[in-house]
Amino acid sequence: MSEVLSKTPLFDLHVSLGARMVPFAGYEMPVQYPLGVMKEHLHTRSHAGLFDVSHMGQVELHGADAAAALETLVPVDVIDLPAGKQRYALFTNDAGGILDDLMMFNCGDYLHLVVNAGCKAQDFAHLQSKIGHRCTVKVRDDLALLALQGPGAEAALRAVSTSNVPQTFMTGGRMVIAGIDCLVTRSGYTGEDGFEISVAATQCETLAKALLAAPNVQPIGLGARDSLRLEAGLCLYGHDLDTTITPVEASLNWAMQKIRRTGGARAGGFPGAAVILAQLDNPTSVKRKRVGLKPEGRAPIREGVELVDSAGAKIGTVTSGGFGPTVNGPVIMAYVDAAHSAVGTKMNAMLRGTPTPVTVVTMPFAPHGYKR
Repeated sequence: MSEVLSKTPLFDLHVSLGARMVPFAGYEMPVQYPLGVMKEHLHTRSHAGLFDVSHMGQVELHGADAAAALETLVPVDVIDLPAGKQRYALFTNDAGGILDDLMMFNCGDYLHLVVNAGCKAQDFAHLQSKIGHRCTVKVRDDLALLALQGPGAEAALRAVSTSNVPQTFMTGGRMVIAGIDCLVTRSGYTGEDGFEISVAATQCETLAKALLAAPNVQPIGLGARDSLRLEAGLCLYGHDLDTTITPVEASLNWAMQKIRRTGGARAGGFPGAAVILAQLDNPTSVKRKRVGLKPEGRAPIREGVELVDSAGAKIGTVTSGGFGPTVNGPVIMAYVDAAHSAVGTKMNAMLRGTPTPVTVVTMPFAPHGYKR
């Protein structure tokens, strides 16, 4: 029996714009428009692209205890997050594995969370069961989410708004855009400067049309969204992150502030703390690491391909891979044995049974354009 797919509030607009729709995380989503994935990717890097990310989950945490309550579920500093600021976070399990990665924004009187589409039902249940007695967990199914990304994003936003625009990466606030009240953060998942805009689902299409009418803004599908985030060295949950991978193995140490680590004022107290803190305290205990790899040649090397050492022994697996239009070549993220994770290490990817040389490189593959 075929899955009944949900539609975002922009479904009809996508179809009218000539999008090719595909199933993704239980939704019918645009994978590309007539421009094509390669040109959509490059347009976002050079101008501005508009993405429908309304399939993501949005939830609010209300109450004086909300920040302290959320801190019991994530290895990051929530309590000290100032109003008007956003932070990347991770839900962890008792083994230190990652249940989901998310964004949290301090609206002043409540916290606004954005979680991954494929995990949102379990995330909402997780929040309710673990901290629902300490704060009000309010699922916002009535909201849609747009991402306006690229070096031209600020100009496009200013063209349809008289409100103050958030000035630096990971800041935000309320804005009136095209006459519509929205929650806007200067963030995104492309590696570019840009904005994520939370808006009432009933007003989403009006807002999208206004933004698409701005000069140099094109609609962009999931295909380019994936190649953009891969070039930026950003993880995709279910591929580069899952319940068996710890934040330290995922090279996400930067996301865990000192105050939550050993010796910090609020160290531990989150699921899997013993495992995660032990890995942070003793890096040599970590058996595998997420790395960036650059292959020789032009052939894309995709998820699931095995990585082997010079003797042919398996040392890792590709978790994300494809062609990077900005770097004009294939790019890879993978997990490899820690002994082979240093930049410059060479190994082979077994591409259809043929050893293809790849080298560990620093990420991101394409420089970030965030406004700091």
